[in-house]
Amino acid sequence: MEVDYKQAFESSPVGQAIGRSRIIMACNHMFATIFRSTVDEMIGQTFERLYPTQADFEETGQRIGVFLSRDRSFTDDRVMRRLDGDLFWVRVRGFTYTPEDAHSHTQWVFTELAKSETPGQSLRTSLTSRERDIAALLIEGKTGKEVARALDISPRTVDIYRSRLLRKYGVSNTAALIQMLLQG
Repeated sequence: MEVDYKQAFESSPVGQAIGRSRIIMACNHMFATIFRSTVDEMIGQTFERLYPTQADFEETGQRIGVFLSRDRSFTDDRVMRRLDGDLFWVRVRGFTYTPEDAHSHTQWVFTELAKSETPGQSLRTSLTSRERDIAALLIEGKTGKEVARALDISPRTVDIYRSRLLRKYGVSNTAALIQMLLQG
């Protein structure tokens, strides 16, 4: 029996994308679903649309490029942006076919970190689902009261979780926490 690789790519249960110079050249249905789009809408677009900010896109590209050039692969858990603007946690695995020009020809796998997922080894995957929810809203620039309203919890509860996050990341303020979450 012959394997239909195109069908396997298109119907894979994880999001996959092929990039050329940080432009999406191909992606599968799960990738489009994760980012709340369609395959046709994603093709030809820059990966920048999927990052919380342009600065995050640029800084992450530089940081990832070092790993891709050296190791040909990269794995990270990070906050990404769906096309409707919602932020969410995703595990990103990337591979370059061109280590001499790291972003020239890449393949990426995206797996949404579900709220029920068992925490892993990295600091970000060791966050509880509530910590992830609060972190994502803080990254969006919401105040403690706005986070509380969005999650239907008390502002005091948000303060307690924010304090836990500050301790986990070893930072002293929310701005530094957000920077750490975005940089990985």
